[in-house]
Amino acid sequence: MSSAPETTLYPPIKAFLEEQGYEVKAEVCGSDVVAMRGDEPPVIVELKVRFALALFHQAVERLALSDAVYIAVPRGTGRRFQQSLACNLKLCRRLGLGLLTVRLSDGHVEAHLDPGPYRPRGSPNKRRRLLREFSRRVGDPNQGGSRGTIVTAYRQDAIRCATHLAAHGASKGSEVAKATGVARATTIMRDDHYGWFERVRTGIYQLTPNGRGAMARPRR
Repeated sequence: MSSAPETTLYPPIKAFLEEQGYEVKAEVCGSDVVAMRGDEPPVIVELKVRFALALFHQAVERLALSDAVYIAVPRGTGRRFQQSLACNLKLCRRLGLGLLTVRLSDGHVEAHLDPGPYRPRGSPNKRRRLLREFSRRVGDPNQGGSRGTIVTAYRQDAIRCATHLAAHGASKGSEVAKATGVARATTIMRDDHYGWFERVRTGIYQLTPNGRGAMARPRR
């Protein structure tokens, strides 16, 4: 997080725009930076010392004045800033905003994104995963907004397998699949993502102590 005031961003932003032939003025009718070039629509830049909701609110308001609206923040360092930059780039793209960063050590301005209409690119694979998970999940075992362990369809299938082993002891994967209706029972027990299963010999599995403990605890 930068401790420099927003005014330190103005000189490098002004110089950056002037190099591109714009006439630049500050604090025009509430806009931090306004740049004009010939008969083109105005370019508006809103300045903040860090990414903040108020910055996006201001920039969205400026879209009523021009389609060419940017936000500008100091360029940070480290992984945390890079993650924040990536997330806020996505948000800017959705809002039709541009994004600039200013390296305060030397005033270098980098344009990461220009304003433009947002056209979402669908992901058929992600959509299929969403629909598959929805259809496989039994009931509604989770609370919306939960921060705890999420009960997925995979976990529900693993619980069915573990419940069968708890009742019948070591069993063949094919027997577990038939008894529980979990077609992927052998794969679930072999992969053992939760530490509940162990193979006693080829194709036969039993519960681990961790698995027995998990089955003894109340479940949603």
